[in-house]
Amino acid sequence: MSKSDAGWAWFEQPAAPDDSQRLTIARAFARAFSGADGDLALAHLRSLTLDRCLGPEASDASLRCLEGQRLLASHILSLVERGRDGSLHI
Repeated sequence: MSKSDAGWAWFEQPAAPDDSQRLTIARAFARAFSGADGDLALAHLRSLTLDRCLGPEASDASLRCLEGQRLLASHILSLVERGRDGSLHI
C-alpha cells in the first residue's frame, strides 16, 4: 500500500494558505473573539493554559498535554491579535 492510497491521504500536509487567506482567517478569529464575551473567553483560555504551571509531581504526559494546550492557546491569541491589527506579522 502506497502513501498515495486514499486511506493514507490524511498523512499529507494541507496546502499552506496564501497571505490573503491568512489575513481572512485572522480576521475571522478576531470577530469570533470580539467584545466583552470574547475578552472573557480569551482570558479564561489564557488562565487555563498560559498562566498555569504544574508542580514537580506532574507526570510527563501531563506536562506534554499542557504544553500542547499552550501551543494552541498561543496560536489562537496570535490570530486574534493579527486579525484586530489587520497585519500578518506580529
